[in-house]
Amino acid sequence: MQPKEQPEESHSGACFPKASRILSRGLFRRVYDQGKKHQSRYFTAFVLGNGTLESRIGITVTRKIGNSVMRNRSRRLVREAFRKNKWRVPPGIDIVINVKRELSEAGLQLLERDFLAFLERNL
Repeated sequence: MQPKEQPEESHSGACFPKASRILSRGLFRRVYDQGKKHQSRYFTAFVLGNGTLESRIGITVTRKIGNSVMRNRSRRLVREAFRKNKWRVPPGIDIVINVKRELSEAGLQLLERDFLAFLERNL
């Protein structure tokens, strides 16, 4: 498989639109029930094809991770790792990320490295 070329940085590529998000409980349930589970150092991912041309991500962070500041930071880190590397994700894939406690001590670079390894191993 030949790697895709990274698109040039543009203002339109720097956003995270609603079309790239899994927001409804029903979609989360479908990915959990029918998707394939993958373990990583900082997260557990559930992956399922969605039948569209858009790749989407859903993020869950439980209270075990920490207080609201830590949970929101974890969500921001995962969103940023996905946004920066969305061009590497094949089209038509739904990914639900369950954050692990280890992410609260990690930074964006470590998470991004782990996310890229996950993509290479599993997609």
